[in-house]
Formats: sequence, structure tokens, C-alpha cells
Amino acid sequence: MNLLESVSTIMTNNPVRLSPYDPLVKVKSIFEKMNIHHIPVVDEGKLVGIVSKADFLFFKRGFNNTNVIQKMEEIRLNNYVVKDIMTSGLAKLEPDDKINVALEIFKKNIFHAIPVVKDGRLVGILTTHDIINRLADDKSAVSEYKL
Repeated sequence: MNLLESVSTIMTNNPVRLSPYDPLVKVKSIFEKMNIHHIPVVDEGKLVGIVSKADFLFFKRGFNNTNVIQKMEEIRLNNYVVKDIMTSGLAKLEPDDKINVALEIFKKNIFHAIPVVKDGRLVGILTTHDIINRLADDKSAVSEYKL
């Protein structure tokens, strides 16, 4: 993998997105149906936050890690919206930023997804999974290791 390539070559284009006012039952449905761990939050076309699966599960379960009575979970998910649990003040990339810049951001922080924006509008998302997939698909990198 060429670390000087643009992140646009490996990012996920047009990711699933949420509104800050979507109910948390919608978040639950997306996480249950799709194999994703982060959902960008967009308001009037502009990126305003992100919801991680870990943050959602922590909120859903409450402050203890035991099973929550089904009714309590239902009440929580119907009475809160995305903006109540999203992370704002995000690190962001632009499509022309290089992969090595993304790697530095991942290395210095504890998150695993970086939204990609152009003029403040969400165009993609880059995850550590995208980078791992690219490395695994890179025949020249894999050929160096004999199994």
C-alpha cells in the first residue's frame, strides 16, 4: 500500500448516516442489520458527529454491564435521540489527504473511524478495517511473508 495515496482510494463512499434527531431505535436497527461500527451524524448536509457501536451499547445497557430489562431498554431507546449520545468535535479527513496522515491520526487517538468531508459535507468514512483490507489485498506486501 502506498502511504502517499489519497484516503479517497480506500475510504467507504457515501456511508450510512443519521440525523441528530433520529431516535435511538433507528441506531439499534442499523447496527443490527449492517456490519458497521460507526455511523456519521449529518445535519443539513454538514457533519456534526459520529455514533460508535461501543458508545451506543454502553448507553443502551446503562451504567452497569448487566442485562437490562427489555422494557427499560425500549423506553431508553424511544426517549433519546442521536444527538444525546453522539461524539462531536471530530477529527476529519479530506478526500485528498494522504493515508499516512490518517495513520497518524489513528495512532494518536483511540477511535477507529474518521469521517471524510469535502467543504464540510460528508463524502465518506475511513476505518481501520478499510486499511487492514487494503493491506491484506496488497499482493506485494503479502508476498514478503511466507506462510
